[in-house]
Amino acid sequence: MEREGLEWIGAFLRLLVSWGASSAMIFGGVVPYIPQYRDIRRTQNAEGFSIYVCLMLLIANILRILFWFGHHFESPLLWQSIIMIVTMLLMLKLCTEVRVANELNPKRRSFTGFFIHCSKSL
Repeated sequence: MEREGLEWIGAFLRLLVSWGASSAMIFGGVVPYIPQYRDIRRTQNAEGFSIYVCLMLLIANILRILFWFGHHFESPLLWQSIIMIVTMLLMLKLCTEVRVANELNPKRRSFTGFFIHCSKSL
């Protein structure tokens, strides 16, 4: 009876370690982007972030998913690809919004400044 209890505990621990490792594999690639996302959102400055890295990761993860259809591999790797694609799309969305807003602000200021200058000269 005691041996069955120990086997059950051992099986439970193996399952727990397996789930933990799978979770780390799935979400481990996203973790470094969380502080970057928050920093870009807080400062409204995306100059240090390369959108080409996002492009490469998007291509790599899309290819991995396409490869999965031909040759099935472990599910955590598939989920990691899906989550990385969503993360990269969110990062690209934030970066384009920030860059467009930063490019439009000086143009708006100079445009309104032009009208203010013209109205004063009249």
